[in-house]
Amino acid sequence: MVAAAMEVMGFLMAFLGMIGNLVATLLPYWETSAHIGPNIVTAVVNLKGLWMECVYQSTGAFQCEAYNTILGLRTDLQAARAMMVISLILSIMACAVSTVGMQCTVCMEGSSGKAKMAGAGGCVFIFAGLMSLIPVSWKTHEVIQTFYHYSVPDSMKFEIGDCLYVGLASSLMSMLGGGLLSASCCDDLEANGGFRRHTGGYPYPDRTGTGGRARAAPRSVPYRPATLQTGINLNTANKNQTLASHVSTSSHSTAPPHSSRKLGKHNAAAASYDVTGFLDQCLAKI
Repeated sequence: MVAAAMEVMGFLMAFLGMIGNLVATLLPYWETSAHIGPNIVTAVVNLKGLWMECVYQSTGAFQCEAYNTILGLRTDLQAARAMMVISLILSIMACAVSTVGMQCTVCMEGSSGKAKMAGAGGCVFIFAGLMSLIPVSWKTHEVIQTFYHYSVPDSMKFEIGDCLYVGLASSLMSMLGGGLLSASCCDDLEANGGFRRHTGGYPYPDRTGTGGRARAAPRSVPYRPATLQTGINLNTANKNQTLASHVSTSSHSTAPPHSSRKLGKHNAAAASYDVTGFLDQCLAKI
């Protein structure tokens, strides 16, 4: 149960990291213009990203222009593009592989390769997070170095954009989620000897007893054939003894101890006479 919870938590964290990397890749908020020194006009904000440059005006106008060339771009920008795209592709592959290997799915049920698939998906998530972390850290370092460089004019300086923060957090989440997936599959392999076993719960019913122990088989009751019981017992001695025992028990609870014996004998004699007379009448009719 703990391993399954770790798997679900790790998968959700890695999936959110993939979404964050996608947002950081597409949006142009990697660099924003810095309003320092003589450049204090805040009516216009310049934005730069991996695929386009945008200008935002205080009137609400937002204009963007995509880069017209690919080979004419700087080498670091081309490398950042490639690494972010590769990170997204690896994250999609890791989602597919992890879905097959997680305990909450029925794919490859009962196979030793199920746990290995979950571990492989976690490793791919870690590698995808590392691939997106490199360009984000690289671009952050470049922006900081350019900002504090004395030979760069203030109008050409930029600050860290929102996409760099989102990309950094998303990369760490992908790596952490992949680590949880890998750790959960390793613990499950050590506990179950390489096989995945469901312990019950939705959507799989619990086929074992409390605490995972198998339910004991019900005891087999020997078959006893039913006997025909007649309304009249032909054995008068047994009948007299039964009547005497019932009457003595009831009289013992209500009458004093000394009178109970006399009353029991009288009732037994009366019951014996009644039964004998009834049998005589039945035989006379036959």
